[in-house]
Amino acid sequence: MKKLLLTLVAIITLVTVQAQDKHFTQFYAAPLTLNPALTGAFDGRYRAGMIYRDQWRNVLDNPYRTLAASIDVKFDLNLNSRYKDAFAVGLLFYNDEVSGIDFSTNQIALSGAFHKGLDYDKTQFLSVGFQGGLAQRNINYERLFFDDQFNSLDAYDLATGEELPENNFTYSDLSVGVNYTFKPSRKMSFFIGGAMHHVLRPQVTFYGAEEPSGDSRLYSQYSAQLSANLPIAERVSLSPRYLIAIQGPHMEMNTGANIRYQIDTYGANALHIGTWVRPVSNFDNALDLDALVLLLGLELNAVMIGLSYDLNLNDISTTRQGAFELSLTYIGEFDNNEIFCPKF
Repeated sequence: MKKLLLTLVAIITLVTVQAQDKHFTQFYAAPLTLNPALTGAFDGRYRAGMIYRDQWRNVLDNPYRTLAASIDVKFDLNLNSRYKDAFAVGLLFYNDEVSGIDFSTNQIALSGAFHKGLDYDKTQFLSVGFQGGLAQRNINYERLFFDDQFNSLDAYDLATGEELPENNFTYSDLSVGVNYTFKPSRKMSFFIGGAMHHVLRPQVTFYGAEEPSGDSRLYSQYSAQLSANLPIAERVSLSPRYLIAIQGPHMEMNTGANIRYQIDTYGANALHIGTWVRPVSNFDNALDLDALVLLLGLELNAVMIGLSYDLNLNDISTTRQGAFELSLTYIGEFDNNEIFCPKF
């Protein structure tokens, strides 16, 4: 039964290879995967971060695992001393793995962004970014089983007559994005951004030029992000969040809010508690509520730690499944006086 389940998961994975992209619940904790314009959008000189996602552990013995790690560095530009312009570069590594069948995606990408100050008071910034990289997809055929391998008794131990392509392929990718930041006061700020991923619609197929049928090009993904930091008490602020991503026939939204409680006098240490929901729609265009999300975040000066859990509301079995995420970010030469983007 387990072999049959692994084969079924493999077939679904291969058939939907051009479906939705990677996604993280703590999307602002993985900024280089969200929008290239957020490269260098932080309060400091350099930033190193990682985020790990563990999904469907209650359903599969080997759950889906996703990891992203990045580092980006910001450089001030003295093009005009009256504005605070900056340029940033970043490096992203991404890995997604379906362990039961050893189907994996690995990507390495280079990002660049220009942050343009729009006023003398340094309260508005417009950012433009790009990202280019290489991705590789792999599968281990030894973990797949076909009907002609069944020995009519108790095992799938015969040779298969299936003609299988090479078990890995590589493709290049390109993404672009913009982001606008407005900070009218020290404790209030607004953010709006948009990104387009897979600009060139790369071909993603194990068959390469010998693709037997159908369109194997990856759908371009269009996304928009809205967020704000709004003070509601002396040490408490509200951070509403909204993200929408559309890719081919697929649509995903994340909407909700975080409450930030300032632990110390200067605001460098804080506790975040948040919740939001994720509606989705697919081929049938029916809007469905996919998950309820809970988040706990902690700011300790230049270090940020985030924990979140997705309670999936659509069963694929009688057991409730979900996804757990852990994020960790460190900012070098931390400066709490400027805000370029939300933290979680």
